[in-house]
Amino acid sequence: MTEIINSQPDMCVVATASDPLIARDLIKRTGPDVLTLDVEMPRMDGLDFLEKLMRLRPMPVLMVSSLTERGSEIALHALELGAVDFVTKPKLSIREGLLAYTDLIADKIRAAAAATLRPARAARAAPQAAPAQPLRSPLLSTEKLIIIGASTGGTEAIRQVLEPMPPDAPGILIAQHMPSGFTHSFAQRLDGCCRITVKEAAHGERVLPGHAYIAPGGYHLSLARSGANYMVHIDQEPPVNRHRPSVDVLFDSVAREAGRNAIGVLLTGMGRDGAEGLLRMRRAGAYTLAQDEASCVVFGMPREAIALGAADEVASVQDMSHRVMAHLRSLGERAHRV
Repeated sequence: MTEIINSQPDMCVVATASDPLIARDLIKRTGPDVLTLDVEMPRMDGLDFLEKLMRLRPMPVLMVSSLTERGSEIALHALELGAVDFVTKPKLSIREGLLAYTDLIADKIRAAAAATLRPARAARAAPQAAPAQPLRSPLLSTEKLIIIGASTGGTEAIRQVLEPMPPDAPGILIAQHMPSGFTHSFAQRLDGCCRITVKEAAHGERVLPGHAYIAPGGYHLSLARSGANYMVHIDQEPPVNRHRPSVDVLFDSVAREAGRNAIGVLLTGMGRDGAEGLLRMRRAGAYTLAQDEASCVVFGMPREAIALGAADEVASVQDMSHRVMAHLRSLGERAHRV
């Protein structure tokens, strides 16, 4: 990690610590812009240290996690506690594996340095968003689709969008930049706190109302048609915008296959993945929304989309689900008047 960071022209390591107690003193002494934190450390669990750190001295934290089921659970818990993002340890030679991911790690550290810190979920004083009212329109639920793309900060943003969704919401497809092995745990956590069903997407399954489908890590997620039905397509084509899943791949397929029957939502994240895809969705007739700067952890992807004129509406993440459902109800009312 020291080699990777010091090889970059815009960053350097100011200190390293072998355990959290040493780290605590070094943080006070050096005041780093970003902390990389391993979960497995002597003398104190990484999550315990993170919880204390975010409560007493909040700062951008990039977690280092093992690529296991337990590692994915810990990484997701760390994001709930306020960590900005995480990077996974390679399965084989750690040093050689990390050096192969130099650009990824450097990008994640840059994103963490630029991130807007959010309070940990348990410490949030603001009340949860009220549940959105049911559509009570089978036609809207089956014909329409909600399509979401996100990156850095997206796991918590997606939760905030999905939790208020009513059980009869249209089918939802989600591309979140996340490595293989983590999306299954992410879907399970969301399924436990939402009124809709949330699952990892499987190739060839039908997109159903009241369900959200998350792109598996390491796979592109696309929308396909089979007669009158919307279907899930999964593949391992080359990365787009350095990502797989790529938000642009999902948005482009929705622009082709669903057009005005879709609503596109671009959430927090570094870079520009999804910006041009959201523009193509809008040009195809979809209604499009981008997350506002004030509620973003990293205002990269939404900013690029807004600059392109890709967003019909800019909204806070706390209000996003209600804006989406309000648009769907307005479509229903318009159809009823006609």
